[in-house]
Amino acid sequence: MTMAPMGIRLSPLGVAVLCLLGVGVIYHLYAGVLSNHLSYFRQRKKVDLRDLLAVSVEAAQLGGKEVKRVREEDSLNEKSKGETKEGAKELLTMGDLQSHRKMFNLIKNTFPEITVYSEESDSQADPVTWSRYIPDDILKLEKGREVSADSITVWIDPLDATQEYTEKLVKYVTTMVCVALEGKPVIGVIHQPFTGFTAWAMVGQGTNMASRSAYNVNPPKVIVSRSHSGEVTNFLHTAFGNSTTIIPAGGAGYKVLSLLKMHSGQPEPIDEADVYVHITYIKKWDICAGAALLNALGGHMTTLKGENIDYSGTPLNKGGLVASVDVDHKAILEKLPNWDPSKH
Repeated sequence: MTMAPMGIRLSPLGVAVLCLLGVGVIYHLYAGVLSNHLSYFRQRKKVDLRDLLAVSVEAAQLGGKEVKRVREEDSLNEKSKGETKEGAKELLTMGDLQSHRKMFNLIKNTFPEITVYSEESDSQADPVTWSRYIPDDILKLEKGREVSADSITVWIDPLDATQEYTEKLVKYVTTMVCVALEGKPVIGVIHQPFTGFTAWAMVGQGTNMASRSAYNVNPPKVIVSRSHSGEVTNFLHTAFGNSTTIIPAGGAGYKVLSLLKMHSGQPEPIDEADVYVHITYIKKWDICAGAALLNALGGHMTTLKGENIDYSGTPLNKGGLVASVDVDHKAILEKLPNWDPSKH
């Protein structure tokens, strides 16, 4: 007796089940590998703030060497790049440019994932890399405070007080780096190229600066910009009376240092002020580092209305500023007359 061969029929449902099982097996095989890759990718996007402070100090000092070299060689090649809102010329020199190239590229070459804004722009790359050196006083700070790279904004000013730089008023000149975390300044570096001194701070961790032993706000000595010292005089006399002392000075970095206790090795003592006031627009690369230094010492830098300044996004701060340390900041703000920086 012979039997006819029987055909094998596959159920569509069975095929679907087999396919799903296969996908499940593949998923389990590769999910771990994929997860590890994603984890590694995320880890690479983390930045240790202590390392970033050390790089910021090195960048400011490296830029400062270029600033000093160009000034001493008298090869500034200055040109105007526009005017400020007050009508003063905004100058660009070879010192600004060479400093920018060193500072910007050092930070970007070390931490390519972070956002860096500079007062200057230039497409020329520089292979400069971090020396990996961490100064002893920074080495004492907490290691391992890692933050997400995309939460960081870095502001650099390759040469603060360019106008004074061209006039050889070099005591006002600084190079600055600031790191903002989610818009709040956490690292500030202000370097004086012509004295070699570097002020630094990491908010909540430490600083090499200190406030002075005493301040006077009845009336205060107020430091202001040389470019609009005439206009600010009436504003400050209205606020604090005609007996208040007004100190015109160049450079936002210098003005913040004037609020602090400076080291005794300064070849030319810097001005000592009780309050720093600016009543027109100002860029964030000018003020962010100073804000971090003051915050680290319990001080304040706000708009004229007392608002905190967001150090992310657009470079322009339109609210003016008031900066102080170890005084009643709110009481100072309450004395200020109504003022709209956009109209001046």
